Parts: sequence; structure tokens; C-alpha cells
Amino acid sequence: MSKEQQNTLPENFSELKKSVNRQANWEERRHAVNELAQYNTDETTKILTYVAKADLVTAVREAAAQALKNMGKPVPAYEAPKGELMKDMPKVFLRLKKSLPADHTVEDFKEKLAKTRSDMYNTYEGEKGAQFDAWIHDMWEKTITRK
Repeated sequence: MSKEQQNTLPENFSELKKSVNRQANWEERRHAVNELAQYNTDETTKILTYVAKADLVTAVREAAAQALKNMGKPVPAYEAPKGELMKDMPKVFLRLKKSLPADHTVEDFKEKLAKTRSDMYNTYEGEKGAQFDAWIHDMWEKTITRK
């Protein structure tokens, strides 16, 4: 981090704490992590440790891990979820696909996913990066409905 670390909490600590937990916006979480990284306190270390260990998006976890390293703190191992990042993803995809007209496109599906499950959309978008569109197309094709 370019700024020297401070040993007090930031004035906007409660907002940053909320942002770190906002599942529907990985970029906001990463921004909050980068701000918290400028403050070397027990509270910020606790939050950064949790994020480095448990956030579903690699970019957010890596930002938290780097912040901890820069503070000279231990970096916990990531505890990857078993199976999909979000356990109910296959059910959600099936439910969404069934709710759309039979002749819907992958873009229709993607739009509905973004509207109805922004947390899921955002998490996978953040984790998949440039491969997100190809991944969602593949998952859309693999999701079989029986109407």
C-alpha cells in the first residue's frame, strides 16, 4: 500500500465493514479491503483475515491476503467451498431457465439472473472474469429443462 499504515480505525469503518460483507458487489468488497489495508488495527486485521480465508472471489481474497502480508500478519489458507462457489447455483439456473419462454436466448437468461440473483451473478462474474460470458453460456446449455 502506498500510504503509511495507521494504527487507528478509519472514520468510515462501519461503512467499510458493511461493504466487505456486501455479497452482491465484489468490486466494492475489494475497494473496502484496500481501504482497510491502510489501517493496522486488531479490528481491520480480523476483517482482512476473514476475507482472505472465506471470500468467494479470488481478486478480493488476494487483496486481503496481500494487505495482511504487508502488515506482517499471517495469511490464512482459503477454505474453498465443496462443489460450486454458491451451493444452490444449479437449482437457481434450472428455476430461471424454466421461468423463461422456451425460445429464450442466453442473453435473456443472463439478464434475468442479474436481476433476480445479483449476488450470484456478481460472484461468478468476479470469479470468472473474462471467461464469465463463455461460462454462463456453457452452464445455460447444460441446464436441461423438461417442460
